[in-house]
Amino acid sequence: MQTVTVSPKYQIVIPKAVRKALHLRPGQKMQVIEYAGRVELIPERDIKELCGFVKGINTEYKREKDRV
Repeated sequence: MQTVTVSPKYQIVIPKAVRKALHLRPGQKMQVIEYAGRVELIPERDIKELCGFVKGINTEYKREKDRV
């Protein structure tokens, strides 16, 4: 686990290893969520990057007859 320090302006620097692992870019937007007493940063992705992210998902789902 890596540690960051909150600056007087409430800024942090995301460690290089994390930036590389998540393919973060300068200027990229992130969603900030407070959850269960912690802060979570979720990178927003371009819709083009999401193409094929569910590849291989099982689409065979039996629906109820009145839902077809």
